Amino acid sequence: MAKTKILLVEDSPSLAVVYRQYLEKQNHSVEMVDCGQGALDALERQIPKVILLDIQLPDINGLEVLKVIKERQLPSQVIIITAHGTVEIAVSAMQNGAFDFLTKPFDAARLNVTVNNALEHYKLTQIAETFQEEFARETFHDFIGSSIAMQRVYRIIESAAPSKATVFITGESGTGKELCASALHNQSPRKSKPFVAINCAAIPKDLIESEIFGHVKGAFSGAIKDRQGAAANANGGTLFLDEVCEMELELQTKLLRFIQTGTFQRVGSDQVHEVDIRFVCATNRDPLQEVKEGRFREDLYYRLHVIPIVLPPLREREDDILQIANAFLKQYSQDEQRNFNSFDANCHIRLLNYEWPGNIRQLQNIIRNVVVLNQGDTVTVEMLPPPLDEVVQNSLQSVSYSPVSSDLEQEQEAKDIIPLWMVEKGAIDRAIAICDGNIPKAASMLEISASTIYRKKQSWGE
Repeated sequence: MAKTKILLVEDSPSLAVVYRQYLEKQNHSVEMVDCGQGALDALERQIPKVILLDIQLPDINGLEVLKVIKERQLPSQVIIITAHGTVEIAVSAMQNGAFDFLTKPFDAARLNVTVNNALEHYKLTQIAETFQEEFARETFHDFIGSSIAMQRVYRIIESAAPSKATVFITGESGTGKELCASALHNQSPRKSKPFVAINCAAIPKDLIESEIFGHVKGAFSGAIKDRQGAAANANGGTLFLDEVCEMELELQTKLLRFIQTGTFQRVGSDQVHEVDIRFVCATNRDPLQEVKEGRFREDLYYRLHVIPIVLPPLREREDDILQIANAFLKQYSQDEQRNFNSFDANCHIRLLNYEWPGNIRQLQNIIRNVVVLNQGDTVTVEMLPPPLDEVVQNSLQSVSYSPVSSDLEQEQEAKDIIPLWMVEKGAIDRAIAICDGNIPKAASMLEISASTIYRKKQSWGE
């Protein structure tokens, strides 16, 4: 097995020898230098996968070396090692591209785990960068976003679009399932033909069959004339059935027959019509769970679930949140004749840290609310409506007191309230302490990303 090249920058000869022994036992090839200039010279000769970089060096501060590595956009994963570990140094190091932070003294196990994590991150970064170079784009049809999660969606759409195979889109409410269906249609050879969308949850159950298949005059009360349904209107194009899991079982049987044969009958008619349609379906439910609980036909599920597309929730789309927010801000500022053109840094932190249960639809409503109700050229956190203002308002909230409480008791109860951000900060600080300062490990235990911890520390001024 080829040895992994590691550059060790440590000005203490005795510690350098110990660290090298730790690493060489794991089949790594270690080059040692004892100063910052030596590190820069070594990088000119060969770029290692991992750099162990001391901060207190005799000539150049390690953070300055780190800045050079960042400026040159080297792929090396840098692990800062120092006996003077502080949160300020850690945050500064992470902002300048360091992968992790080790405080001396540390043992072989801790060092090897951190190096192995860095190597895994190096590998994933290389894959991601290759992927981004070949396929990355910030927009795709009506989608906005350059995250890896969305690049994957764009590729599936491009691959599936030329086919007639049925596509089943799943994802939380507000993630853009109709945008996805529209992109499939517009990317396909059918783009010049109709795209017809039916929301199965928005149409009364006794009318949805007529909406899809049409009806003849007198088929039911209110059917005063013949009417073409979505099936006929979509001939040659794409029929999108949103929230298909809301469909009644009896109608699911007719839909299955329609998909299998390409033929249908209008409500109240025996005449068979044949059409050429590409079917795209979507749901915000777990379709297999619906099958298991008997609300969705298993044979229909497998007929529809030929090409699955899973749309990621907004909270898993990294900095796409800011790209989308900026696009909405520009659009609504123009619509409402406002001057907004940016968000301040605190707004960025708030937008990135919020979980967005309503996804893009919720973000869209938030930005429109800000634009309509405020004036200015920069959006500040004070302009954000609920629930994004909760952190701002939390420390100012009043308390509901018992009617029998005295003024003194009420005052004491108010003093006992801890702002939400302080509770969150305490939980994060405690996790980091338990993990001996290993922020990626602490993030894993908290079930959040390491980048979230760094953003929160920045918002707390640490």
